[in-house]
Amino acid sequence: MKILIADSMHPSLFTMLDERGWKFDYHPEYNRQEIKFELPYFDGLIIRSKTYLDREMLPEPGKLKFIARAGAGLDLIDLEVARELGIEVFHAGTGNRDAVAEHVLGMLLGLFNNILKADREVRNGVWNREGNRGVELMGKTVGLIGYGNNGSATARRLSGFGCKVLAYDKYRDNYGDDFAEESTLERIVNEADIMSLHIPLTEASRSWINEDFINGFKKPFYLVNLSRGEIVKLADVVNGLKSGKIKGACLDVLENEKINKLTPSQQESFDYLKSSDKVVLTPHIGGWTHESYVRINEVLVQQISEWL
Repeated sequence: MKILIADSMHPSLFTMLDERGWKFDYHPEYNRQEIKFELPYFDGLIIRSKTYLDREMLPEPGKLKFIARAGAGLDLIDLEVARELGIEVFHAGTGNRDAVAEHVLGMLLGLFNNILKADREVRNGVWNREGNRGVELMGKTVGLIGYGNNGSATARRLSGFGCKVLAYDKYRDNYGDDFAEESTLERIVNEADIMSLHIPLTEASRSWINEDFINGFKKPFYLVNLSRGEIVKLADVVNGLKSGKIKGACLDVLENEKINKLTPSQQESFDYLKSSDKVVLTPHIGGWTHESYVRINEVLVQQISEWL
């Protein structure tokens, strides 16, 4: 078996592949056209987020047997075309779930306790205790949209803070557990103090969190997004923050993450978000820890081994 690795990967992957006697070529520098040209000569492809794998990219049925995505989301792979061509698809859904869950808590605690704002002020010689009085996470009702690997790992951690956790997942049944109560979306909209997104990007979820969705909440709430930026319309989040319907936002992902190449309307939204003390921003690092970098490789290699 011969595998093309076309994205930057932690070197632990190479040892794992060598131990199993699998040959590989490592070319993180390959662009879209180079990947397309080389794919027919390989049994497998390991990739992170370099390019969209659609019909144009994937070879005709035959040589390529599998695609392994070093991450949780599969929105960069046309799964229908892969099935049609008989290509198995793997992803490391469990590889970074703990990192994502911890990042959710970190962002919420940072926002609720004004940690970033207070840090900036103290560094500038401002000692403002009353202006940085915090809000406790304990006792809040948290609505998790999506209860797969990331959602369930987040619920487990929230349980230690005395939160009431409601989980809604349209793709699952009977998924309530010790850490979250299975819920309808309507109940989350009516009861949640915090809404956290843990869903894939699909045509149905694209721009789902918009003005109508936001205004449908019964009370002002905090928004957390560590899933995909395109699910949330940032202009509508800005309007929600201005109106008070959104009390604060933790955003690890944005509609356009090339922040030096924003459209004028995107730039206007981003300028507001980056200047607001009600917003915590991070550069899509929710699952990006040193530990998850290795664990993702372990999960992928184990999946491929079991499949073989």
